[in-house]
Amino acid sequence: MGKEKIILGIDPGTLHLGYGVLKINSNKIEVVCLGTLHLHKLENHALKLKTIFEKITHLIEEYLPDECALESPFFGKNVQSMLKLGRAQGVSMAAALNKGLSIEEYSPKSVKQSITGNGNANKEQVAKMLETICKIEIHNQQLDATDALAVALCHHLKNGQGFMNSQTKKNNWEAFIAQNKNRIVN
Repeated sequence: MGKEKIILGIDPGTLHLGYGVLKINSNKIEVVCLGTLHLHKLENHALKLKTIFEKITHLIEEYLPDECALESPFFGKNVQSMLKLGRAQGVSMAAALNKGLSIEEYSPKSVKQSITGNGNANKEQVAKMLETICKIEIHNQQLDATDALAVALCHHLKNGQGFMNSQTKKNNWEAFIAQNKNRIVN
């Protein structure tokens, strides 16, 4: 049986920042916390960054994660949006580093690939698969939070500690599907 580990997943954003905390004990996955920090009503960018830093610090102090995983920014056409998103990610990283956590970044495509098997999956498909894997119910208004949860789970799986380690990924997915036919949605 493996050591218990807690992973904080973050989907950075300057309007909505998703976060999720997973507790992993061997292959048992438990969702500890799932939420979205809504920043759209704050009056300026500096205040948003301060709020992000404070929230991430609070989550770390409350849930005591062992590791932190963040979704890396995707390349967009709007340079200003990319700059703001990068700042949100940087402040999240600074909060985690300030508390002594290791940090890993994952591209949106690699997160989707590790959770659904499809790097082009949409948010709803990722959420559906998380419902199955984590045995939770997810509502549409939680999609920023489920993205963060997916990042945390991706981190766990990418480190070869989950049911999808590199050599047996296909066989394990086949076994998982065979054992959970009643949970598969077409």
